[in-house]
Amino acid sequence: MGRLFGTDGVRGVANADLTAEMALGLSVAAASVLGGTGVGGSLAVVGRDPRASGEFLEAAVVAGLASAGVDVLRVGVLPTPAVAHLTGSLTADFGVMLSASHNPMPDNGIKFFAGGGHKLADELEDRIEAVYRDHAAGQPWDRPVGSGVGRVTDWDEGFDEYVSHLVGALPNRLDGLKIVLDAAHGAASRVGPEAFAQAGARIITIGAEPDGLNINDGYGSTHLDPLRAAVREHGADLGIALDGDADRCLAVDADGQDVDGDQILAVLGLAMREAGRLAHDTVVATVMSNLGFSLAMEREGLRLLQTAVGDRYVLEEMRRGGYSLGGEQSGHVIVLDHATTGDGTLTGLLLAARVAATRKPLAELARVMERLPQVLINVRDVDRSRVADCRELTDAVAEAERQLGTTGRVLLRPSGTEPLVRVMVEAADAAQARTVASGLADVVKSQLG
Repeated sequence: MGRLFGTDGVRGVANADLTAEMALGLSVAAASVLGGTGVGGSLAVVGRDPRASGEFLEAAVVAGLASAGVDVLRVGVLPTPAVAHLTGSLTADFGVMLSASHNPMPDNGIKFFAGGGHKLADELEDRIEAVYRDHAAGQPWDRPVGSGVGRVTDWDEGFDEYVSHLVGALPNRLDGLKIVLDAAHGAASRVGPEAFAQAGARIITIGAEPDGLNINDGYGSTHLDPLRAAVREHGADLGIALDGDADRCLAVDADGQDVDGDQILAVLGLAMREAGRLAHDTVVATVMSNLGFSLAMEREGLRLLQTAVGDRYVLEEMRRGGYSLGGEQSGHVIVLDHATTGDGTLTGLLLAARVAATRKPLAELARVMERLPQVLINVRDVDRSRVADCRELTDAVAEAERQLGTTGRVLLRPSGTEPLVRVMVEAADAAQARTVASGLADVVKSQLG
């Protein structure tokens, strides 16, 4: 049986892979591993995105926690970073978020935060999973009775507390900016517009009518066409796109051109250095960042540290080295001065604040880096475990790198969840990137298929 926890909690099709029974059992297990000595026993914050399945999964999680003696503050529909923030600000022992992020509506997931609002280390996830499997196999556990059971409180104040936190993080107001915000019919459909409005922006909102079934459906950071059209239609200064649980942010400029996570990191990195808030003049990103980002950081005198793919690895490196800014090309941006995890709404606010402070269009700010053409090919149905050991593949990569020289890059990465290998090639010329990537993909298929 495979590991339940993936790179971002436990996730699957709700009521098929992720059932109410599993949600209850995982919550009981988490209580035994993460529970502390909060008022009345342990204290947990529980939130969710607006998926229909979140309603029954939330009920199961709350039931499991209370049955294990944990007091629950149920904060309702709020972004993932809001649950992380509230877990820390309320000194709860842990937090639970029900969301499948940018995945389609039938999916859902359970993510746990440790005290302080931090993502769990692998070791803690393994302990929770071990306890869960022991209980599922019939091992009894201590069930409190009488006054020992947990109490459940609906805590609506979480909305205002989180919005106040977001607005308070800004270095300057957004007065005079017209911004289109796409909330992906997700968890930030109320929080996002409120925060931007309180910060002084004129807001046009799209994708902010969640009905439990339409999350990420044609809107949000994975579907930028509606945002591009709305920015042009309304003559907005910029557009901000969140995903279903609002832990990531992408943007478009006034002409409707995309601004990805690498460009956002570059803009924020320079702003934070200027303000004296970029720790060690360092930005942390993953190996999937565009080569143009690396070249821009070098040119601007900033150090770039790169990690394995996944925002959890970025966060681990940031905490280990005491760095203040990191993120991914996909739009997960972590500003540790104000958040313990990626926060899309905060990222969008800070990006808009930089536009307002400099009085420069986003397109001009984003030109600090030039995105080199990047081609990604997923080669399916191959033995991903042999990537590092295949001599023919190693030779092919070496030849590709020789052809590209210093103006290109090759990255072969086995998928962590699927039987495929990702071939990524960057080059100054798009045609060359496609040719090299296609050739490498053919070698992967022939040698590992």
